[in-house]
Amino acid sequence: MEVAGKIKVINAEQQVSATFRKRELVVTTDEQYPQHIMVEFTQDKCDLLNNYKVGEGVKVSINLRGREWINQQGEAKYFNSIQGWRIERLQDAGSAASSAPNAASPETPVFPVAPSFTEEDHDDLPF
Repeated sequence: MEVAGKIKVINAEQQVSATFRKRELVVTTDEQYPQHIMVEFTQDKCDLLNNYKVGEGVKVSINLRGREWINQQGEAKYFNSIQGWRIERLQDAGSAASSAPNAASPETPVFPVAPSFTEEDHDDLPF
């Protein structure tokens, strides 16, 4: 599964125990009702976030994880987490178009070039 959007937050690495570390990333999706999705990177995957900054467009590959916890009263509670395992930058649509050869910018309309006619060309009209 994947989540795509802009980075809203990159938290510092947390050393949870002597052998476990995690780092959280919040991605804001680009849709009619944007969602702020918190993704956890753990262990050696924490280092994947070092070269990213807030505001960048990214695509994050994720796994959904679920677990059961039994409280002191014997009731089962369920928790979900979103675990990231890969992250990559998204090409900005504007920069991709401007880097392509002969690409027109969105502000510059492209019109077909009309042929030029001279006075003598009027005689060749079929009607």
